Amino acid sequence: MAPAVSVRGLTKSYAHTHAVSGIDLTIESGEVFALLGPNGAGKTTTVEILEGFRDRDAGDVEVLGTDPQRSTAAWRDRIGIVLQSSGGLDLLTPREILRSTSRLYARPRPVAEVIEAVGLTAKADDRIAGLSGGQRRRLDVALGIVGRPELLFLDEPTTGLDPQARRDFWTLIESLRDEGTTIVLTTHYLDEAEHLADRVAVIIGGRIVALDTPASLGGRSTQHATVAWDEGGTRHTEVTAQPTALVARLAARVGGEVPGLTITRPSLEDTYLALVATHTPEVAS
Repeated sequence: MAPAVSVRGLTKSYAHTHAVSGIDLTIESGEVFALLGPNGAGKTTTVEILEGFRDRDAGDVEVLGTDPQRSTAAWRDRIGIVLQSSGGLDLLTPREILRSTSRLYARPRPVAEVIEAVGLTAKADDRIAGLSGGQRRRLDVALGIVGRPELLFLDEPTTGLDPQARRDFWTLIESLRDEGTTIVLTTHYLDEAEHLADRVAVIIGGRIVALDTPASLGGRSTQHATVAWDEGGTRHTEVTAQPTALVARLAARVGGEVPGLTITRPSLEDTYLALVATHTPEVAS
């Protein structure tokens, strides 16, 4: 199956600022792909180019087999976009705007199904002006998926959602992936990227500085583990490349269960912050 997204040598500048500086990227059909990076790193520009909202300066880009700069209505029908916020809808209800939007697509999802999927059944016929911030965010997601897209762009989709709503949203994304939808996700929540993404890329200074599965990004899977335990009334820690062997020695020494035993490796957040620190140039004072 052809990749959903193929990018080679992508560049984009604004005046003297290089927002994107030669990105190469392939996103396979059916995967959830997360773009991570600090503010101003080039994530938004890259995604807007993939969505066809912004022209590039150079490079080759194909999204669902089409150059987004030459997109057609038929191509747009295959794309779903969840922006950071939407406006101008206050006098409508979620059901009304979803019905109207669904008519733009060739094979939309049933509106009632979408409303239930995003948890807005109780608010479906209330004016959007009266929705909370989290409920408006659910509506943004509903507008992005009502067209049954092959490729869905999610820009900070769970901002403003409470913890339970975020978990419900994760379940929705997993169901879309199970249906074969390709998903491109930008998020500042590292736990979200770790839970949902098949692969993640870290963009800093307009360049991809790391790309791998969440478990292996930045060499996470091979980094030394920190083993901690209680012994003799003292908390002990040891960093080792062989945690299993160390635990076996401890168990033999204490004669059974090791009190207070924990084994940790660098989290995705630890790895991400280390990448940002390494690749962000220092600003002269």
